[in-house]
Amino acid sequence: MLLPQRRATRRKMEMQDSIDVGDEIVTAGGLYGYVSAIGDDELEVEIAPGTIVRVATRAIAGRIDLDDDEEEPEPDEEEDAGEPAANSAEPRPS
Repeated sequence: MLLPQRRATRRKMEMQDSIDVGDEIVTAGGLYGYVSAIGDDELEVEIAPGTIVRVATRAIAGRIDLDDDEEEPEPDEEEDAGEPAANSAEPRPS
């Protein structure tokens, strides 16, 4: 049980260490912003134009990847993907 916890801790530390100036992040408290400066144990994060706050590095919950903005499939497509069509030749289980 300790091994999965260590892996999760290691992944979080690696994510926090990989943050660069300009990255969009979200804090554990739910604040979103862009990193404007990096210190030893804290970051300066711009949460609104001209509003910069200091945030402890360990309070960073995640980095927002710009690649996530790609178009996701419609919810109807996901639900129907695993089910046969109503007029399908495959028999349905009873």
